Amino acid sequence: MPVEAAKSKLADPPGVTPQADARDPVHLKIRDLVYRISGIYHSEQKMYLLAASCSRRMSECGAASASDYLDRLTTGANRDAELKSLLNEITIGETYMFRHPAQLDAMSTVILPQIMKNKMSLGLKRLRIWSAGCSTGEEPYTLAMFLNEEKQLAGWTYEILATDLNTRSIDASKAGIYGEYALRNISEPLRRKYFKDAGQGKLEVNDLLRSRVKFDRVNLSDDSKMVFLKGIDVIFCCNVLIYFDVASKKRVVQHFFTNLLPGGYFFLGHAESLYQVNDTFQLVHFPGTTAYWKPTPGAAAGGKR
Repeated sequence: MPVEAAKSKLADPPGVTPQADARDPVHLKIRDLVYRISGIYHSEQKMYLLAASCSRRMSECGAASASDYLDRLTTGANRDAELKSLLNEITIGETYMFRHPAQLDAMSTVILPQIMKNKMSLGLKRLRIWSAGCSTGEEPYTLAMFLNEEKQLAGWTYEILATDLNTRSIDASKAGIYGEYALRNISEPLRRKYFKDAGQGKLEVNDLLRSRVKFDRVNLSDDSKMVFLKGIDVIFCCNVLIYFDVASKKRVVQHFFTNLLPGGYFFLGHAESLYQVNDTFQLVHFPGTTAYWKPTPGAAAGGKR
């Protein structure tokens, strides 16, 4: 059975209830379109969330009815732009910096030393990290601060690729301006080192931090784009695959496996797993978290399997 679409952080809109729109043929066609393009699936129990997203977009673009809106998505002159706008509504994210400290501890104590040892044996001193589904940038900027503070990486270079389907999230990430909610786990020394005052109680990432992250819009269901994202050491894809049904998950995770270098690691959200999705990764247990490891011939993963 397919999993449901990600939970909305918005309250149920007036006039739209969990029972409404589940069998509306127009909304079902829109659901199928969204699924075909992005892999995001809305179960019947969550169709009301899709209806709410459509309603907000209909108000913005002046569509007179759901049928009119479907026409705009499929045959209208601006259909590609409108579909992106609808996907923006569907994939609203909410996160904050240093949200998963156990993952960073695993990186510092086991994963980085292991990967660095393997790379140095090949004469390489460069890391590539991918934040897939980066939302508004909190995770990749966290990774940039973390890696920059890791003394064991002295003399190494690193690149963080941060991608998301939501164009508004990418724009917010590039702007790099955050309020206290996103910054609440940031210590004062890190604030002084990596941020500057943006006014109105907000901070903006400085040039040092900004230079470490490359942002791009990537649809994880776009096979033509995914096949080019090679040579990755660690992938973070936390609380993203809950948007996908099992078939879409399998396809995306196989891309992750292929794009990781041998010995690389893959992190999911704490409540997610690859059970019945992929058996080529090896599950590794660390204190307070788990990760998935891409095996290398004759090598053993860190942590406990």
